[in-house]
Amino acid sequence: MQHSKETVKGEKKQESFKMTGDWKNLSKQMKAKYDQLTDSDLKFETGKENDLLKRIESRLHKSREEVVSIIRKLQPVKA
Repeated sequence: MQHSKETVKGEKKQESFKMTGDWKNLSKQMKAKYDQLTDSDLKFETGKENDLLKRIESRLHKSREEVVSIIRKLQPVKA
């Protein structure tokens, strides 16, 4: 099965997202900020970032870009 990265005309190409930092800590911050998120929503498995993002998008009613932005703001800045 081939995976295509083509996008529908007029649709933005999804930016690639890789988890960095301590997800356990980040997920606690996410739950503190958004109490509607559950442990199940925030379950992270390596290589399944898209699944995680989709669950958070759905729960928060936000776009992928908004969710990625929220997570990036919580991630520690590398020195």
